[in-house]
Amino acid sequence: MKRMRPPRFSHKQPERDRKKRTGSEYSSQRPGNLDDDLKEHLQALLDLDVNLRSYGLKADVVEGEAQVHGVVDTLREKEYARELARTVPGIKKVSDRISISTDGPITDRAVEFEVAEELEAAPGVDTRQIGAESSGGVVSLVGRAEDPAAIEAARQAAAKARGVARVVSKVKPQGRPRPGEFHSQVRTDKERGPGGREEG
Repeated sequence: MKRMRPPRFSHKQPERDRKKRTGSEYSSQRPGNLDDDLKEHLQALLDLDVNLRSYGLKADVVEGEAQVHGVVDTLREKEYARELARTVPGIKKVSDRISISTDGPITDRAVEFEVAEELEAAPGVDTRQIGAESSGGVVSLVGRAEDPAAIEAARQAAAKARGVARVVSKVKPQGRPRPGEFHSQVRTDKERGPGGREEG
């Protein structure tokens, strides 16, 4: 049976909330009321946001520190929830309690495949220069690229793939990649059987 992919994450960044209340107006209230108002404000954003509303994330605010609880499918959605919380005037700090889950077991090879798809689709990422390897949910970007913006674009793209818990960059910011640098891992995987053992 063909595995269904989750809807593609929107590239639109959260916009800073422009409601009538400002951070200075919040600060004039008593701390208890302030936290309650910030919590209500943040919860409304989470409930209405097109990228997050289906997850039912829950917000709390304690002494100006926002906490977001729940489960999402990808690392990029977790990062996005933090970014969204930071747009609320009056919130001093964001501490997420968000877990990343998938709809079933996912192997390193499957993660690499999905990351490769995201890299191919990402504007500004040249997959002849930047590739990825996965181990236990940690994706390492590998290769050589001149532009730091391209490396960051690749990091954000990799974070959209299911099964990715963390992305680290091992990309060297100079020169061009050696031929076949990114495909050695793929060739190795193809030589292995389903259980990870060498075939032959």
